[in-house]
Amino acid sequence: MKIRHRTTYRYSTPVALNAHRLLLRPRDGFAVHVRRCDVTISPRASVVWAEDALGNAVATANFSTPADTLVIESEIELDLLAPPWPVFNIANSAIRYPFAYDADDLRDLGALTGSHPSGSSSEVDAWARDFVAGTETDTLSLLRDINFGIAQGFVYEPREPEGTQTARETLALGRGSCRDFAVLFAEAVRSLGFAARLVSGYYRDSNAGPGPLRSTHAWVEVFLPGGGWIPFDPTNSAMGGFDLVPVAVGRDMGRIMPVTGSYIGPIGSYLGLTVEVFLSD
Repeated sequence: MKIRHRTTYRYSTPVALNAHRLLLRPRDGFAVHVRRCDVTISPRASVVWAEDALGNAVATANFSTPADTLVIESEIELDLLAPPWPVFNIANSAIRYPFAYDADDLRDLGALTGSHPSGSSSEVDAWARDFVAGTETDTLSLLRDINFGIAQGFVYEPREPEGTQTARETLALGRGSCRDFAVLFAEAVRSLGFAARLVSGYYRDSNAGPGPLRSTHAWVEVFLPGGGWIPFDPTNSAMGGFDLVPVAVGRDMGRIMPVTGSYIGPIGSYLGLTVEVFLSD
């Protein structure tokens, strides 16, 4: 599989570009094997790669030349290995909800458990609690129902990759983009005691064939003892990593955006951006 991802920023006059943080290289693992990832930038930049605390491949681009256009393009070749019908070997202790993470897991999971202060609310907590069928609910069924509830109960609304609604806003509006749905799902399951992390990356629509995609994609991974990090995609009502290419994981959507950066220039010089993602076998 090949992915070409191009982000273009335009300005009305040449501006000084500050350092940009790039999350463009997919995460290698059981479900994804990266064979090649090349990044090209115009104007020319010096690029330094490193891993962050969660194992994301982070490139920092530093510029020395002012420009009125910034183009960041990645070309990726990879193999997708996740099965379409996965089986999750969840530990007996976690098959039924509620359950408790053991002390070692809980220390490692840290901030990925519990609601985020800016997005949590009693409305979101109550909405999530409505999916709990009883005192002992099947864990996977509960997560699947919340995933399906977002896909069926909210209107999908594609939006340029700037800004993310809080979970409370998405719940009140009844609509949102994939990243809004991911935030709602993550906050909902965290309020129930699950550890969850947001994921940015790409979605391959197996029925669409080659061609341009809408944009990048966002979903959630939930940690279950024995099963590990299990992907849930509320936009497509899907569970498991089939057709998903994870690039970055994190607690907050702002930390896993593909490109973040700033510039120094006249007020109003920013004209906008375009994001193009192309997929081929």
